[in-house]
Order: sequence, then structure tokens, then C-alpha cells
Amino acid sequence: MNAPDRFELFLLQDGEKKITEKVFTGMSNTSDFILMKEDHTLGNLLSENLKQAPHVMMAGYKIAHPNVPEVMIRIQTDGTITPREALVNICKQLVASYGQLGREFQKEFALRQYADQGEQAGLNAQGQGNGGF
Repeated sequence: MNAPDRFELFLLQDGEKKITEKVFTGMSNTSDFILMKEDHTLGNLLSENLKQAPHVMMAGYKIAHPNVPEVMIRIQTDGTITPREALVNICKQLVASYGQLGREFQKEFALRQYADQGEQAGLNAQGQGNGGF
């Protein structure tokens, strides 16, 4: 009953920014990033990949409330790069990885369709050669 309309969970309002950065002054080389209209899917994906990045010392995410579609990601680096650079680098890597995954999927799907057509043609040829049985 208190939940927002579904379209409000993923559509940005006029003037609403997708990502905002707030430098966290309690720790050096640390920033909090608020991702609007996102949930655990992107929060977990980004934080887990950030943890594997070479200059990232700490990364984690939280969702303040289930009815508020925003994720907060905190990133701390060793100072070699900024938290913003770490986030941008991980996003670029993920886009490239998922692009490659999409291309591989399309290739395998096309090969499977081609193989299925060949099997179907073989079954049709067998059925015609032995009287339909």
C-alpha cells in the first residue's frame, strides 16, 4: 500500500541525477556514491567487482529502505586513483564484459538455430525415404 508506483522505481524524474558523489571526510580517499533508481542487483555487482580492483581498499553498498529505490556505494582507494576513477574503471570493464557475453550468446544462439535446422532437415529426409515411418 505504501509502495511507490512501479514506474517510479526505475524512471528518473526531471532534473534527477542518476549518480551523485559525496566525499566521505571520515576516511581518506573515500567517497559515497548514491545511485538513484537502483537496487541490490547493481549494488552487489559493482561492490564485488570493486573489491577485486587493484587500488581499491574497501567497497561496500547498502540500501537504506526497501521502498526507496536507491543504493549507496562507499569506495576507499589507496590514493593512487580516486574513488570516482575506480568506479568509472569498473563500469567500463563491466560494459565490455557484458558486451562480449552478449556477442558470444548471439553467436551460440545462431549456431544452435543452424544445428536445429540441420537436424530437422535430416528428420524430414528420413521420413520421406522410408514411407513416413
